Amino acid sequence: MIYWIASYPKSGNTWLRILLSCYFYTKDGVYDENSLKNIQQFPEKQYFHEFNYNQNIIGDTTKYWLKAQEKINEDKKLRFFKTHNVFGLVNNSHFTNKENSIGCIYIVRDPRNIFTSIKNFYEMDNDKALKWMMNQNQYIYDIHNFEKDGYSDFQFISSWDNNYKSWKLQKKIPVKIIKYEDLLDQTFTVFKEVIEFINLSINSSEPINKQKIKNAVNSTLFSKLQSKEKNEGFSEAILSKKGDKKIPFFFLGPENNWKKILDTNVKNKIIDAFKKNLIELSYSVD
Repeated sequence: MIYWIASYPKSGNTWLRILLSCYFYTKDGVYDENSLKNIQQFPEKQYFHEFNYNQNIIGDTTKYWLKAQEKINEDKKLRFFKTHNVFGLVNNSHFTNKENSIGCIYIVRDPRNIFTSIKNFYEMDNDKALKWMMNQNQYIYDIHNFEKDGYSDFQFISSWDNNYKSWKLQKKIPVKIIKYEDLLDQTFTVFKEVIEFINLSINSSEPINKQKIKNAVNSTLFSKLQSKEKNEGFSEAILSKKGDKKIPFFFLGPENNWKKILDTNVKNKIIDAFKKNLIELSYSVD
């Protein structure tokens, strides 16, 4: 069965995947980038090879979402998958269902800090990044392999608030929502709660390995991940549209503080757009 690690883009999904890969796919919990390969992304082209879809039509893979997941689940093994997709109907096709999914950890982040990361990662100016985050029809795909793969990696992400609400309000599978900021401030405690929730969801009686959690936390500090990327690269970093250099994946991390770096006009527009959800999540709206 599939266990989702879901989020809006640039919300800490990769960091959470790294932590989970340390805990579930290493012997001692110490980070090894090879272990991250055990947690792939869905939707992604590799899962649609045997289906007859048109890769040049936006969203044509949606009609095979469930069939692709059924194929993944044939061996009845537990698998974690990253996704930025909304939970719900797209092109009259369900993203997933309780027959294919057993649970989800959804990581949410203050959109004012996401804004800075979106700007950097997708190389946008302020206006474009704002429209991108507020667009209820927003989707993403692998732009760097578009000539070869078309829209094969299509994910429908909608707006920041719709993405969050789609997973929060659905009733088909158990979901634990964690805040990126809490994971950052209390990494051991929050990650331990994540492992406990996963074990409960999959009916596992295996005791929590606290030493493994400690090792995972200590070996994946942002400063260490950032340094490792500078020295060795990171497999999920993408090439800049402006040249041959890759855009740093581990960009600002804890230094990404909207109160210090965000333009007042941008801050106010984000608050106006998402105020209800910001208050619900106990984010400041001052």
